[in-house]
Amino acid sequence: MKSFLQFLSESKAVQQATRMGLTGDGHGGWYDKNGEFVAKTEKGVLKFYNKRQKIGQQDPPQSDREKNLSQTTSAQSQQQVEPQQPVSQKDDPEGPVEPDKLTPPQVEKTKGTLTIAFGRFNPPTTGHEKLLDTVASSSDDGDYVIVPSRSQDNKKNPLDADQKVSVMRQMFPNHSEKIVNDPANKTIFDVLKKAHNDGYTNVRLVVGADRQKEFDKLTNNYNGLQYDFDQVEVRSAGDRDPDGEGVEGMSASKQRKYAAENDFDNFLKGVPTAMNRKLAKDLFNNIRAGMNIKEGWNLWEIAPIFDWKNLRENYVNKNIYKVGQLVENLNTGFIGKIIRRGANYLICVTEDKIMFKSWIKDVTEAVVNGTTKSGVPAHQREVGTDSLLNYTKSMVPGSEWGKHFINKYRKK
Repeated sequence: MKSFLQFLSESKAVQQATRMGLTGDGHGGWYDKNGEFVAKTEKGVLKFYNKRQKIGQQDPPQSDREKNLSQTTSAQSQQQVEPQQPVSQKDDPEGPVEPDKLTPPQVEKTKGTLTIAFGRFNPPTTGHEKLLDTVASSSDDGDYVIVPSRSQDNKKNPLDADQKVSVMRQMFPNHSEKIVNDPANKTIFDVLKKAHNDGYTNVRLVVGADRQKEFDKLTNNYNGLQYDFDQVEVRSAGDRDPDGEGVEGMSASKQRKYAAENDFDNFLKGVPTAMNRKLAKDLFNNIRAGMNIKEGWNLWEIAPIFDWKNLRENYVNKNIYKVGQLVENLNTGFIGKIIRRGANYLICVTEDKIMFKSWIKDVTEAVVNGTTKSGVPAHQREVGTDSLLNYTKSMVPGSEWGKHFINKYRKK
């Protein structure tokens, strides 16, 4: 790991970007306060590109050179650009942080390798059974954990963490003791920090083949900063075919789709045979309740993989995922504010100033204080202020209606 002095002296570009108020993406790219790509680090100095863009508007067509530098394109395919990974605080141009804040606590390494599976499991399926079996067989002497995320909303995450853990322990009895229900495990970093603090020398992550590259870059970029292991290994649990039959084609997206369509027969095919029909029906009903099916639903919201066209149409028309809004990366658990909208991806920054880039299909509107409202700064939530009143009303359904009702019948 680079020393603090090496970091300060390695590039004039960082100092120049700091003076200009630019934000780095960890790969040499720099963005202005509006989230627009403006420069790239080359040989220690800033080189500016794509100067034809207009602030707040869609970027104009780029040259091949610009595409390679900014890693953005105008194509509408989901597969065109690999999302960049979060960058550490030391890459933030607002100024270098102290070295001790970049270094994880020193812990005596008394254990070997912990094998980990971190995922949404919303809902758990026969496909997840294959993942759990792979985790167990990949572990050293059975030392592994299964960590369901804490994500919950009424679209892509209809089950809460307690429901997921309860169902998973019934679905996968061979792994029940390894399934962890810990409110502190909100992101993959939380899981890795705990493994570090528990004294593990190495970690091994088992993920779907479609997420292997993302997790490999992410977890290794932060090794030595958020946690410290001799090795961070990321293994694939195998490919998934959304159009396939049986276990290979089963996914949580399909199960949510079947639940929304009230198709229990097909839903039942995605449940392990070890789970009886009554428990499967209870799971089916809980998913439908969690998605508020009676209020109506859109396939592009609950299972975007099956309705990419409408997801993208709503995104292009700016009906969803606006600049300044809080979103959650469903793969990692990171919650951040959108600072830039790309062709089919978002660039976001967390409260800890970690920048991450996600496909629009892999994010959801963040739930804050039990609501999808993004909240307001603390100074706007002071007791006795109009801003607190307005914020509270925004989280209470019908509050505006009640206000108008009272005013209507108030005595003159």
